[in-house]
Amino acid sequence: MKFGVILFPGSNCEHDCYYAAAKISGSSAAVIWSMDKTLPVDFQDPQGANCLILPGGFSYGDYLRCGAIARFAPIMADVVRYARQGGRILGICNGFQILVEAGLLPGVLHRNSGLNFICKDVYLKVENTNTAFTQKITRPVLKMPIAHGEGNYYCDDAALEELERNSQIVFRYCDADGQVTPEANPNGSRHNIAGICNAAGNVLGLMPHPERCAEAALGNTDGRLIFESIIASVLEPVKG
Repeated sequence: MKFGVILFPGSNCEHDCYYAAAKISGSSAAVIWSMDKTLPVDFQDPQGANCLILPGGFSYGDYLRCGAIARFAPIMADVVRYARQGGRILGICNGFQILVEAGLLPGVLHRNSGLNFICKDVYLKVENTNTAFTQKITRPVLKMPIAHGEGNYYCDDAALEELERNSQIVFRYCDADGQVTPEANPNGSRHNIAGICNAAGNVLGLMPHPERCAEAALGNTDGRLIFESIIASVLEPVKG
């Protein structure tokens, strides 16, 4: 299994993602520069034992709109090809924003409802464990940190209905008991949405940071379950 972490100008979580993938999960990993025009040879086969990670940070300083400029980075044309041919992609925080801007996930991410940057632990209700990113999760609620100013997820009614119908809402903000309430929503996201996947289930975007809670030294290992799920999906493909 090999992870590829795509580094954009302004990314600041690429090393954390690399460490979680390579050191904690025991897989090989590589950092891929976003100015390259094609993915490395190891990632030319989207059906192979690989996964791309778009990490958090502030790509291109979040100018214009978060993820809007990164969407046009030279590597992104090949990333889109990779996704549309079934390759696994995990977008975390700014990575989620880039995936939305690239049209690989529906909706948009606005400024937080309180217009403040939020950095704290949150609880997540796991709504779908039948994906390559969640198949090893056996608990209904996880705890992960968030750190964002533009994590307010929105989509129109038609898109929301489709997300619900296809079980594409993977994570929702909740309280410690798994109750999805307005009080548990840190940023105003519609229907408490914290993470979604595409209809095919091979692309996941989420605002919380699993790489920041993937080992005991950090006081929480819930995020490791996502990396373990990706690795397991190679040996035990999820049946649609």
